[in-house]
Amino acid sequence: MSPSGATTPGHLDLAAEFEPGTRADWQRLVAGVLRKSGALPENFAGAPEHLLAGRTYDGIDLQPLYTAEDQAPPPGFPGVPPFVRGGRPEGSVRAGWDLRTLHADPDPAVTNRAALADLSNGATSLWLRIPAAHYAAALDGVHLDLAPVVLEPGEDYENAAKNLLELFAGVPDSEVSGGIGADPVGLRARTGDRHDLAPAAELAARLAKRYPKLRTIVVDGLPFHEAGGSDAQELGASVATGVAYLRALTAAGLNVDEAAAQLEFRLAATADQFLTIAKLRAARRVWSRITEVSGGTAHGMRQHAVTSPAMLTQRDPWVNMVRATVACFAAGVGGADAVTVLPFDAAIGLPDSFSRRIARNTQSILLEESRLAGVIDPAGGSWYVENLTDALANAAWREFVEIERQGGVVAALDSGFLADRLAATWAARSARLATRQDPITGVSEFPNLAEEPVERPPAPSVVDGGLPRVRYAQSYERLRDRSDAHLAEHGERPKIFLATLGPLAAHTARATFASNLFQAGGIEPVNPGAVDDVVTAFRASGARIACLCGSDRSYAEHAEQVAAGLREAGAAEVLLAGKPGEYPGINGFVHAGCDALVVLRGLLETLGVK
Repeated sequence: MSPSGATTPGHLDLAAEFEPGTRADWQRLVAGVLRKSGALPENFAGAPEHLLAGRTYDGIDLQPLYTAEDQAPPPGFPGVPPFVRGGRPEGSVRAGWDLRTLHADPDPAVTNRAALADLSNGATSLWLRIPAAHYAAALDGVHLDLAPVVLEPGEDYENAAKNLLELFAGVPDSEVSGGIGADPVGLRARTGDRHDLAPAAELAARLAKRYPKLRTIVVDGLPFHEAGGSDAQELGASVATGVAYLRALTAAGLNVDEAAAQLEFRLAATADQFLTIAKLRAARRVWSRITEVSGGTAHGMRQHAVTSPAMLTQRDPWVNMVRATVACFAAGVGGADAVTVLPFDAAIGLPDSFSRRIARNTQSILLEESRLAGVIDPAGGSWYVENLTDALANAAWREFVEIERQGGVVAALDSGFLADRLAATWAARSARLATRQDPITGVSEFPNLAEEPVERPPAPSVVDGGLPRVRYAQSYERLRDRSDAHLAEHGERPKIFLATLGPLAAHTARATFASNLFQAGGIEPVNPGAVDDVVTAFRASGARIACLCGSDRSYAEHAEQVAAGLREAGAAEVLLAGKPGEYPGINGFVHAGCDALVVLRGLLETLGVK
C-alpha cells in the first residue's frame, strides 16, 4: 500500500484486511467444533487435531493440517537424483505419459480389433496377456515402430521374445522398443513354483546388445498389492525383486547401469490419490538410492502404473469408473511413465468395447482436456505430499531391509515370511472393511439391490498357488451372491422389517443407516414409515426378523414393549439400531463401527439363506 492508503498499481493485496491466522487459532477453532459435537473429552490434554488424525496400514500418521513447520527432505529436481519429482527433465512441460491398454482375450481376432481401435483412439502402447502363438494375428496391422508392445508371457518368455521380435522385420534394431515381460520372481509369487532367474537374465543380456530400447524384465508389484499388502510392502517387495534382478543381470555380464535399464516396475494405483502420488514419488527415491549404492549411476525408476485390481467391484461396477479416474489422476500426478486404466468390468470378465473405450478416454480426458501432464510434479511443494512421500519412502526402505535380512525376495517367498507379512496387513484391512471404516461405495455403502447385473464372457483363468489374490469387496459380494440365489429359488429376497418408532424425524437417520447396512448383505429392508401399530405392520410384511429404529428416548420408553410384541408376532430375532445398551428382548445391535459382516452372516443363517 502507498502512504496514502491507495493500492500500488499492478499489485493486489489479497486478504490484506484480515489478521494472519496461526496454528494456535486453528487449534482453538477445531477444539470448539469438537467440543460442541461431543468428540472432545473434557479432560483431553493433547492437541485437539490429534482426534482427527488417521493412520495408514504402514503406521504412517496422517495429520489434518500440514504447514511449513512440517519439514521433509528436499525433493530435488525433475530428471536428476533422487528422482522424487520425476524421472524426466523436460523443461516445464511434459509430453505426457504412455497410455497403455491391456489385452487378454484368448481370441486373437478379437484382440486385434480391440488393439487397433485403442491405437486409433489415443492409446500409445499395448500390453498383451495372450499366448505367444497369437502375437502375429493379434498385432496384424499394428505399426510396431510406432506402438511399443509390452508382453506378459509367464514362464514362456523365451518363446515370447522370439515370436515378438520376428514381427519387427524391417524395423531397425535401434528402434525396436517395448518389453518382453520376463518376471521369474513374479511367477514365484503368483504360482508358488520356483523359477530360476538366470535364464531371464541371460536373455536380457543377449537382447540388450542388439535392441537398446527394449526392456526384457518387468518387476511386477501387483502380486504383493493383490495379496492385500500395504503401499510400503508393495514397494519393499518390488525393490527387493529389482535388487534380485540386478544381481542376476550383472552375473550375466551387464554392468549395474545396463542392468537397471532392463527393468520396468509395475505398481498399483488406487483411489487413495495422495497415497498413490506419494508411493510413485517414494519408489523413485528408494530405487535411486539402491542403484547408487550398487555401484552404478543413480537411476530413475521406469514406472508402469495400473489401476488397482483389488479395488474393483463386481457389484455396481459403474462406480469403478470413478475409482479408476481418481487412480489414473494420481498416477499422472505421481509421475508414472506409463498408465493402464483397467476397464470398469474387469472384475466380472472380458471387457466389451464400451468399457474399453471408457478406460481409454479416462486417460485422454486427463491428458488432453485437463492438461494434467502440462506441469512436472504438480503435487511438489505440498507440505502434505512431501511429508507423506518421505514417510512412505522410509517405510518402504524398512520393508526392503527386512526382506534382504531373510536372504532376498526369493528366500522370503520360499520361507513364507513375505506371505505372513502380507496376510497380517490383509487381516487388518479386512477388519476395517468389515466395520465399514474402509467403505466401498455401491457395495458396503449405498448398495442397490435392484441393479441389473453386468454380464461378460469369463476371462481366462489366472495362475494361482502362490500369494492369494483378493478384492476388497469380495466378502460382501459373497453375501449378495447368496441373496441372489435365494431370490432365484424362492422368488423373493431375504427380508428384515424396520420397526420405526415415533415420527419421521425421530427414526429416519437410524432407519436409513440400518437399511443401508442390511442391503450390503442382500437383505431387503421393509420400512413401513411412521405407523400406529408396528406389530401389525410386522405381521403384514412377511419378514421373520425386525430391527427397531428410533431415538434414544423412544428406545428407553418403548423398546422393551415393542420387542415383546414383535416376539409374540413371530419375530425370530429383534435387533436395535443404535449403540448397545440394556434393552430386554433385544438380540443384537447395529451401529457405526459394528462388524457388518458378522451381523449380516448371522442374519442370513437365521433366515435360512444358504
